[in-house]
Amino acid sequence: MSTTPAQAASTRPSPARGRLLDAATDLFYREGIHSVGVDRIIEAAGVTRATMYKQFEGKEGLVLAYLRGEDEGLRALFAQAGAASSDPDVLLELVIGGIEQDIRERHTRGCPFINAAAEYPDAGPVRDLIDAHREWFRSTLEQLATAAGLVDPADVASSLVLLRDAALVGGYLDGQDRVAPAFARTARGVIASHRR
Repeated sequence: MSTTPAQAASTRPSPARGRLLDAATDLFYREGIHSVGVDRIIEAAGVTRATMYKQFEGKEGLVLAYLRGEDEGLRALFAQAGAASSDPDVLLELVIGGIEQDIRERHTRGCPFINAAAEYPDAGPVRDLIDAHREWFRSTLEQLATAAGLVDPADVASSLVLLRDAALVGGYLDGQDRVAPAFARTARGVIASHRR
């Protein structure tokens, strides 16, 4: 069964939605969520207010889309590692290398989830999304540690989550060139200390 051009167009993301999300991602990450108003995002995206509300039904919808994009980025790192190898030890090394690269090149102003959590301290959809992301990250690392035969995989996962959190914040404060290799070295040390 083939799709018509109209059906294909309706399943593609709107270019205006993409521009809004790109503008929001840049501004929210660089300047903070609460300090960036909808008007700035609309202006940066080159769309109308009506388009913004049609696509996201308000600022919180845009915040949630921004954080979902960040979540998808980390999931893609794991997917790339999985496409490169099925060996759990290699996968762990690829994930550590991917996080180290992310600290150096992409997330140079801290962790977007920690930053968002600081701005949304109360329960609600934003905190629910942050919690779900962190639980996925932790459980995925635990699964990798289990597959690699490491002792106490839950401890390995908790340590790696903590190290990534610290490295993203530390990279912003102390510089990525200092922090990224320290993250990788320490993460490898955690893994080595849990080998049977």
